[in-house]
Amino acid sequence: MSLTTGGSRRSHRTAPDGFWHDCAHRERTSQSETICAGRFTAADISVGYALLLASRIGLAKQFGPAIAQGYRAAHGDSAVRVIVLAGAGDKAFCAGADLQNSGAAFAMDFSRPNVDYADLLRLAQNATRPAIARVGGACIAGGMGLLCMTDMAIAADHATLGLPEVKVGVFPMQVMALLQNIAPRRLVDEWSIAGGRSTRTAKEVGLLNHVVPAAELDAKVDWLVNRIVDKSSTAIRRGKYALRAVAAMSFDEAIAYTESQIALLTQTEDAKEGLRAFSEKRKPNWTGR
Repeated sequence: MSLTTGGSRRSHRTAPDGFWHDCAHRERTSQSETICAGRFTAADISVGYALLLASRIGLAKQFGPAIAQGYRAAHGDSAVRVIVLAGAGDKAFCAGADLQNSGAAFAMDFSRPNVDYADLLRLAQNATRPAIARVGGACIAGGMGLLCMTDMAIAADHATLGLPEVKVGVFPMQVMALLQNIAPRRLVDEWSIAGGRSTRTAKEVGLLNHVVPAAELDAKVDWLVNRIVDKSSTAIRRGKYALRAVAAMSFDEAIAYTESQIALLTQTEDAKEGLRAFSEKRKPNWTGR
């Protein structure tokens, strides 16, 4: 996979050989930092974007904390402007729990009031870096939660999306917390109760921003990343924070909150630079402050 780095439309770097394979190391170079956590995730944090990889069967116990580690690392690096969540391999984005080992897949520590997968969704909800889902294959069951925790999603036309949990006697409980705010209620009911799946329908109802042929998937992700990295990270960061806040507000509460937020935003260095650049008919030099 090749993605634009450094906010340049011409600079590309391909993931190194073996990057997609199992790893358990952390290495630092002058160009990037690669964080690998077992066979469950890997993060290629580079200037401009962070690539987080989910395994085909992604909901093992180590999965949630590993992706969460990547999210935190991306937020801790001011050079990272976008998070791209992708599947490690060509067959699936994430196919949910490993049903071949169902005893382990649904093992719970009932002394804990929360689970790692739910904590990952909580973390993503409060993230201030924009995130893109690159769906190159099956996105079903718990994988739908990963899709919903991103801001934008691009899928290959052969990818399948759905919620088949009822077929094995369970229900997409945690996925509902996010999906109900994105997809129409009738579709959520059909998929969760009847176990439906459809990529075309997902695009039609807004679960996906774009659906493209598989050969064009990386180029489309690259295109979307480029549209983000040349914008003000301050505006995006404060904007995502505000969007999260107003989601649970009434109109009167939201309008009062946002009118104060726009006043604060105009006092940032990026807002002042943006206005100067517009007046001087040049590209802005964002500082992220």
